Amino acid sequence: MRINKKKFIYLISPNFIYPRFYQDLKKVLSSGKVSFFQMRLKKYSYKKKIIIGKKIQQICKKNNVKFLVNDNPELSKKLKADGCHLGQKDMSIIAARKIIGNKIIGITCHNSVNLAKAAIKDKANYIAFGAFFSTKTKKVKYKATTKILDKVKKLTRIPLVAIGGINLSNYKKLLLNNANLLAISSYVWNNKKYKPFETIEKIK
Repeated sequence: MRINKKKFIYLISPNFIYPRFYQDLKKVLSSGKVSFFQMRLKKYSYKKKIIIGKKIQQICKKNNVKFLVNDNPELSKKLKADGCHLGQKDMSIIAARKIIGNKIIGITCHNSVNLAKAAIKDKANYIAFGAFFSTKTKKVKYKATTKILDKVKKLTRIPLVAIGGINLSNYKKLLLNNANLLAISSYVWNNKKYKPFETIEKIK
C-alpha cells in the first residue's frame, strides 16, 4: 500500500457527532491532505453507526479518502468500507481477513517491536504506534518514541502510523522520523483556537 506524501493525515472521527460535523468533514477532506478517515464511535449503537457510517462513506468517496471502521470488521463489511482498524484486544488480522477479504486492515502495536513483527507476519496493511505525546482523546497506557519507528522501518515497507497528541508544534518531528501517516483526532475536532478546516490548512 503506497502513501501519497502530500496526504499524510489519518483523520479519526470525534467521539460525538455534533450538528455541523458533516459540513466540517466535507471541508476538511476537500483539503487533499487526508488519506484515511477512521470512524471511531464507542458510545453509539450499531444501528446509529450504520446511519452515520453511510453518510461518512459518501463524503470520503467524493474526496478520494479511504474510509475505515474502528474495531468492527462486520460493520466495515456492512458499510462497504475500505477496511478496518483493529486494537490488540479485537479479533486477529487473520479472522478479520476472513470477514472483509482483501480490504485494508491496520492494527495498533502500541510501542512494541514484537507486536509489529506479528502484524507484519499476519500481513497487516499498516501498523499504528503511540501514544507519542499526551492526548485527551483516550487514556494513555503506552508511550512511544521515534525509536520504535526507526526499528520497525528496518523490518518492513508497510506504512507506519503515529498516534497520540499530535499537533502543529510536534508533527514535523514524526514525519522526519519514519512516520508515513499521522493519526489526528481531537486537535482537529476540539481545537479551541481554530475551526477543523483551519487546523488542517495549518498542517503543511
